[in-house]
This record gives sequence, structure tokens and C-alpha cells, in this order.
Amino acid sequence: MQRLSLSALLLAMFAVSVGYSVVLPILPFLIERLSGAADSVTLSRHTGLLTGTYVLAIFLFAPFWGKVSDLRARRPVILLGLIGFAITFTLFTLFESLPLLYLGRFLDGVFAAAIAPAVYALVGDHAQSKEWRAYRFTLLNVAATAGFFVGPLLGGLVLRASRDTTFAGADSFLVPFIAASCLALLAALMTWVFVSEAQRRITQAAMTERADKRVIMLRLCGIAFVSTLAIGAFEVGMSLRGKQTLGMDAYQIGMVFAECSIVMFIVQVLVFSPLVKPDFTRWFLTPGLFVLALGLALVPFVTGYIATSIAVALVAASAGILPPVVTYWVSLSAGETEGAELGRLTAAASLGQAVGSAGGGMLFNVSLVGNATFIAAAIVVLSGLGASFSLTRRLVPRQNTAEKCPAVSTGAVTRARRHPHEHA
Repeated sequence: MQRLSLSALLLAMFAVSVGYSVVLPILPFLIERLSGAADSVTLSRHTGLLTGTYVLAIFLFAPFWGKVSDLRARRPVILLGLIGFAITFTLFTLFESLPLLYLGRFLDGVFAAAIAPAVYALVGDHAQSKEWRAYRFTLLNVAATAGFFVGPLLGGLVLRASRDTTFAGADSFLVPFIAASCLALLAALMTWVFVSEAQRRITQAAMTERADKRVIMLRLCGIAFVSTLAIGAFEVGMSLRGKQTLGMDAYQIGMVFAECSIVMFIVQVLVFSPLVKPDFTRWFLTPGLFVLALGLALVPFVTGYIATSIAVALVAASAGILPPVVTYWVSLSAGETEGAELGRLTAAASLGQAVGSAGGGMLFNVSLVGNATFIAAAIVVLSGLGASFSLTRRLVPRQNTAEKCPAVSTGAVTRARRHPHEHA
């Protein structure tokens, strides 16, 4: 894979991450303006549901896009996703009612769902070794993390600047959304010019699936579900806690998410560095879940800046480890159905984030249980520890089939299925 081709894919991941995260610090203020209601219950409910609507669309459409990329090609799926995302994100700025806001956010998710599965699968198609795959997956994860760093800062800074100048009202929300659309269009242009398909081969090993492959995929999807549910609840909970409890403005809330991005960037670089062999990364799953639950449980009970930063850093560190490790092992284990498996993984992660975001908003102001958003998320994460215990033993390191197994034609695979006695 050429450097410009990889750069285009990195920009695609960055653009979609910016598009998702730029809304986080703005959303409570945008809802307040469109709904005309300033009560905390209304803001909490719509903040959670709107965030959940985006990722629910990804849950519904990511398996479809992943399967299409397997059957057709990766590059057209990526292009369609980026162009559609840019168009719908631009339309998002024109909506002046809450129902249309929900529609726009759903359409954003539909097209965003096409990008990550196809991008990861395309990089996997080019993989020459496990180390090669792990390094480039790290770059993709870092690009997404960088987008999550830039997005909230951009949204918070623009909103703060608009309140200090005459550039206010509906126009104050346009700049970050238009910037995200332009990034997506630039990524689409670079993908069209520089990205090419890899020649995918059906290997001898792909003719016979391992008996436990489906169990492995289900457990990995389960870990993705519980971890992203917790992350979604944390994102909404921190936005609401910052505005309603701590009295932060959009810029300060953006800085909290910026801290998360820095920590995620650091741990991703360390975990997938030459210091750690790719096969060893499976042993980070159980500790990552435990640290995530611990951080979530601590967030609502700390008040000082240093203590809050430590709790947020624990959540961010585990959030930086778990998704890329799960994605790596799904890609490595998927075989010829890599796009479909990555689509299912994206769907599971998105469902978790949708449930976490919606639940986080609705639970935030529950009076019977204080700090219900964070505590409930921590309990869900702890429930996923059981799946991780046995999974680390099932993920047995194996040779890269692209290097060690000879390629065979599609016709040979068909003949082998029809006449298995010939290959006994």
C-alpha cells in the first residue's frame, strides 16, 4: 500500500471522527435553542437520544456495507460513505426543528457506517504480516482518535467565539459542521485519486473454517458492545455533568474530551508499538475492561481537577485499548469474510454506543439513584469480564495465511466443497 493511499484512508477515518465528535459539546446548546426548553430533563433526554440515533444507524447499516465491500469492492463503498456523509452533514446545518435534527443525525450515521468496515478491510487485504497489519491499524486508530480530539475543540471554540462576537444565533453552529463536511469531501477526493483495490485471494486455509470461529467473533462483538456502551454513556454523561453539575461552557467540555483523546492516542501508540508483539495484545482485554469499569465508577465521585483528570484518564486509557485490540483480532481471524465480520463488529459497537448514549441521557437525572449513568455503565462493563477470560485462550496465535498458505482459485474452492473426498 502506497503512502498516499494510506494517507487518504487515514483522512477518511479522521473526517468521520471529527463529524461525530464536533457535535458533542454543541448538542445541549443546539437542543436548547431548537426546543425552546432549558430544563435539564429535556436537554438530557434529547442529548442522549440524538447521540444514540447516529450510532443506531451505524448498527443497522454497517453489516450491509461490510458485506457489499466483500462482494463488490472496498473503494466504491468508502467513496459513497464519504460523499454521503459530507452531504447529509451539510444538510444537518439547515434543519431548524428537532424532528429534522433526528433525521439528519440518522442519515449521517447511515453513510458513516460504510467507512470504517471498508477501510479496515482494505488495509487487511494488503496485509503482508501481522506486524504490518497491527502497525497500520494503529495508524487508523490514531487518526480516529485525532479526529475525536479536534472535533470537540472545534465545536467548543466556535461556540465560545460566537458568544463573544456578533456572529451568533443559528450561524454559530454552521462553521464546525461545514468544516467536517469539507474534510469528508477532501478524503473522498484523495480516495478516488490515490486508493486502489488489493487483489484478494482465496486461500487453502479459508476453505475450512475453524470450529470455534463463530464463538470467537461473538465474544469479540460482545466485548465491543459493552465497552462502547460504557463509552457512549460516559460521553453523554460528561457533557451533561459538565454543563449542569460543574457549570462548564462548551469550550471547557471540549477540553475534557481533548484530554481523553490525548490519553487514547498515547496508549494506542504504546500497545501497538514494536515493544509489544501483536499476538500479546489479546491479554489486554480483561485488564482493559476492569480499568474501564473502575474509571466510570470514580468519575461522578471526584470533584477536584486532579482527581477528575485521573478518573477521566482511566476511562480514556481503556477506551483507547479495547476497540483497536478487538478490531485487530477480528480482522486477523475473519479470513475471506473480513468486510462482513468487521461490519458486524462495527454494528455491535454502534449498538452499544447507541444504548449507552440514550441510556446515559435518560438516567442522568434519575433521582432515586445518584450518578446512575456512570454506575450503570460500570456494572455493564463488569458483566463482560466473563467473556474475556476464556477468549484470551481461544485467540491462539497462528501464522498469517497470506504469507503461509498458497492461494487457490475460486473454482478450486467450489470443487473442494463438492468433492471433499478428493482433498482428504
